[in-house]
Amino acid sequence: MKITDIRTHILQATLSQPFAYSRAWYDTRTAMLVEIETDGGLIGWGECYGPAAINSAVVKSVAPWLIGEDPLRTDFLWQTVYARLRDHGQKGVVIEGLSGIDIALWDIKGKHFGVPAHQLLGGRVRSEVQAYATGLYRRKSGDPQRYLAEEAAGYVAEGFKAVKLKVGFGVEEDAAVTRAVREAIGPGIALMVDANHAYDATAAIRLGRMIEPHDIGWFEEPVPPEDLAAYREVKSALSIPIAGGECEFTRFGFRDILVSRAMDIIQPDTCAAGGLSECKKIADMAEAFGIRYNPHVWGTGIAIAASLQLLAVLPTHTPSSLAPLQPMLEFDRTEHPIRQAILKRPIEHERGIVRVPDGPGLGVEVDREALARFAVK
Repeated sequence: MKITDIRTHILQATLSQPFAYSRAWYDTRTAMLVEIETDGGLIGWGECYGPAAINSAVVKSVAPWLIGEDPLRTDFLWQTVYARLRDHGQKGVVIEGLSGIDIALWDIKGKHFGVPAHQLLGGRVRSEVQAYATGLYRRKSGDPQRYLAEEAAGYVAEGFKAVKLKVGFGVEEDAAVTRAVREAIGPGIALMVDANHAYDATAAIRLGRMIEPHDIGWFEEPVPPEDLAAYREVKSALSIPIAGGECEFTRFGFRDILVSRAMDIIQPDTCAAGGLSECKKIADMAEAFGIRYNPHVWGTGIAIAASLQLLAVLPTHTPSSLAPLQPMLEFDRTEHPIRQAILKRPIEHERGIVRVPDGPGLGVEVDREALARFAVK
């Protein structure tokens, strides 16, 4: 079997109303999918997290190196691309492009052998995953203490046992909103906060101490991703677990995080950190260091499916016991017209639980009519 073609699909959809995290407003959602075709008729799908047009350019530049190669040689092809771009792309969009290619190759590999990707990754540990609802972004109008509390309570009513709140809008406001959300969801629901690296260590520690009484599951990206010294400072000052890593890449980048013990929880994005091949290696490293692994997920149904295939094989967070702590799926609940539309059978939750797709490869089928509808011309 040989690779005969590699195509990219840049997708975009306008939102009904904009929303913000700590550093930017969104009024559109975009996606960049990778499609790899073989001479045997098998097609694999992947997704790249990050700037769609730039990721597409990376994939198109890399594609000629892969035409004619055996798609089952996933590690070999990963190393080939990485080695040829090592001088220029150890992090960032080059690795994001490589991630989408790698995921598509694993989709082909699973389809070739007629099994889910997780079976080829070592066999599943779990067939379903608890999801946490990511949402609770800022809106253009209204009182955030009120509308965020109502939104969070709505996720709990849907059955979610965990929700994540966006912070980074000022320490005092963040503390007040966190309190309001905790009061709205009650004590039995996990509450995490995510600053998207909006603070320095001093401000992050101040906020962390103010919200510690609200039983925070983790404080995500409190400081800029490249400042591991600040991560260690925040981690040593707070009892809240510190999470991060969605802006880190490959086992080489995560090696520094793990060795320095800068985080309690790492969050590689499967569509950014190197694909399924590399994220499985990162997960094995994290287990050796006793560091928890919860993947960052922010994309379409392809990204969700790839993350679920990995989550199926991740070890428990805690050593073997009768009640082990399991990794969770980040389940984006913000408006995203493309997310589920591109799948013929959407990935949904049931009372906060999401089943791992058990079809061949990623276990999902792409709706080409939806691709055409959202395509950037």
